[in-house]
Amino acid sequence: MVFAGAFGIAPRGHIRNRVTTVTAKAQLEAAGLSARESDFSEIPQIDLGPMAGDDPVAKQATAKALRDACVNVGFFYIRNHGLPQQVIDDTFALCPRFFGLPLEEKMKIHVKKSVNNSGYTPLLEENTDETALGDLHEGFDMANELPADDPMARGREALYGANQWPDNLPGFKDQMLTYFEAVKALGRRLFRAFALALDLPEDYFDPMVTKPTGVLRILSYPSQDGPIDQRQIGIGAHTDYECFTILGQQLGVQALQVQNGRGEWVSAPPIPGTFVVNIGDQMARWTNDVFASTRHRALNLSGKPRYSMPFFLGTNYDTLIEALPSCVGPDRPAKYPPVIAGEYVLSRFDATYAYRQEPKAE
Repeated sequence: MVFAGAFGIAPRGHIRNRVTTVTAKAQLEAAGLSARESDFSEIPQIDLGPMAGDDPVAKQATAKALRDACVNVGFFYIRNHGLPQQVIDDTFALCPRFFGLPLEEKMKIHVKKSVNNSGYTPLLEENTDETALGDLHEGFDMANELPADDPMARGREALYGANQWPDNLPGFKDQMLTYFEAVKALGRRLFRAFALALDLPEDYFDPMVTKPTGVLRILSYPSQDGPIDQRQIGIGAHTDYECFTILGQQLGVQALQVQNGRGEWVSAPPIPGTFVVNIGDQMARWTNDVFASTRHRALNLSGKPRYSMPFFLGTNYDTLIEALPSCVGPDRPAKYPPVIAGEYVLSRFDATYAYRQEPKAE
């Protein structure tokens, strides 16, 4: 596939000498797509292990590191997160199986056929950057699967309820549900670390995440080996909608770029044994922008498909998101009006997905 644009970028595997490398670098810079390579000290690694223990001093040390990362970067890696590597590997193994299905099979579960944004999204049907031309990835989404008679799901089916599942893909549903529940449990542990980082009781968020809105995605990014237009890359520059995102990255394939406070794009490579976590817009609103919701994007130049697994974790649908008491004061008034968590997420979905912008039948 050839993508429109003025800047031809050779596949990374074909760059064989310094002259070609410099040329490719110049072209990326000209297209506004270059990312600075660094030691990634700007994106810290945090040991989450203490949050599974009973040592208050160790927990406070984790909370301090978390606060520093959230105030100054908005992104961080977590290690000792407690999620078994086999569960992660088994879920990543689903990606080529699902995205390798014939298009007509995937289209049977197009997201527009669901009530809760679950199912398949084809190339270019999502546009996270409203100034761009569409994102170059395919996706499969699932929501928090609750039975139809669950009180939390009733009347809130747009973010809960039954998901769409592909036919003739044995084990897919069970493994996705296993991973969803495992990462959701990890997210609850992270919420406790966030509470300590915000000078709140450790269990402050617990009642708000009993049945949280959550979206698990598996994504497939084709390699962009031809001309590149900065308005049409793997995923355009954006911030996430929910409280935070827990991202599993395919090892050996670099694509994620994070924008720092100076406006520079910094590569965030996969690191074995870690997840990448970033603050979303709800947490930024909740903390009155004490914590940064940081713009990021993805550009796959690896010469092969790139798979990723972001889990976007929010709160219970009806949670009121308003500035936390530890984040306001006489010199720092609340910046945002209160919003209902679920309603806010749905409004962002409406602005992102093409099918949600189609005229409604009269």
